[in-house]
Amino acid sequence: MRLVLTGNYAAAYAAKAAKVEVVSAYPITPQTQVVEKLSEFIERGEMNARYIRVESEHSAMAACIGAAMAGARVFTATSAHGLIYMSEMLWWAAGARLPIVMGVITRAMAPPWSIWSDHCDLLSLRDIGWIIYFCENAQEVFDTIIQAYKVAENEEVLLPAMVGWDAFQTSHTAEPVDVLSPDEVSKYLPPRRPLPYVIDFERPFTHGSLCYPDRYMEFRYLMDLSMSKAKKAIVEADEEYGDLFGRKYGGVLEKYLCEDAEIAVVTMGVLSGDARYAVDILRKEGYKVGLVRLRVVRPFPSSELKKELKSK
Repeated sequence: MRLVLTGNYAAAYAAKAAKVEVVSAYPITPQTQVVEKLSEFIERGEMNARYIRVESEHSAMAACIGAAMAGARVFTATSAHGLIYMSEMLWWAAGARLPIVMGVITRAMAPPWSIWSDHCDLLSLRDIGWIIYFCENAQEVFDTIIQAYKVAENEEVLLPAMVGWDAFQTSHTAEPVDVLSPDEVSKYLPPRRPLPYVIDFERPFTHGSLCYPDRYMEFRYLMDLSMSKAKKAIVEADEEYGDLFGRKYGGVLEKYLCEDAEIAVVTMGVLSGDARYAVDILRKEGYKVGLVRLRVVRPFPSSELKKELKSK
């Protein structure tokens, strides 16, 4: 089904298609449309999910953590100061190895106040243990949120994922989006399996207890190992999605006209579309220019980027 959607509405439709069971969020510009639409879906009975209304972003992530530990598939979204406000809980979600997916509509941090796009909010949290995607347009927002669940719930990974997109240029700009139904997506994304870090009274385990520095180092090392494995999982999830639905995005790195390029423009986010247009113009003028777009920030595609830019 093709609809004209903003990036924010595309995110809500993706959460619906992924059969998310719990949503908890607090509104903040420019994220508000996402959670308004999800609330509408749930209130109308179009989405079999629970919407937990809270008084802050910190509480929103706390609710998501509790729901994820109970075994639910969980979604939230935020932006800028809301993201930073919930940062304590973001560390907990990563350390608890909970496959939460969160939309982050990137916005500048005050002072001075600005509600327009700036990647500093999302990038300031790049080392806490969350997988981080960044999308170019509304269609990619829809597709990537679904892929993010596939990766986050992979038992070799078990890490939460942020899916970022730019404020207003992507969040509020409407464009045609191919929307998959929940039944179509279920062929790609099965229900979440009971995983080792889900509360089960028949299999009790200790969680969140004190540990000494040597064990803490091991704990963080294992998270880093899983983040490394996430790179392969991201590529495989993107390939499988492309095989089923005809859209894929290069895994961790998207390349455009790079085969014979002597100059490469490296981009991330919505400006990639303008850069691609500029590459086309320069190609017509005889310049060998290509585009390399960072689709994933964590795990950072360092080896792939070096390989692609080595001869440029």
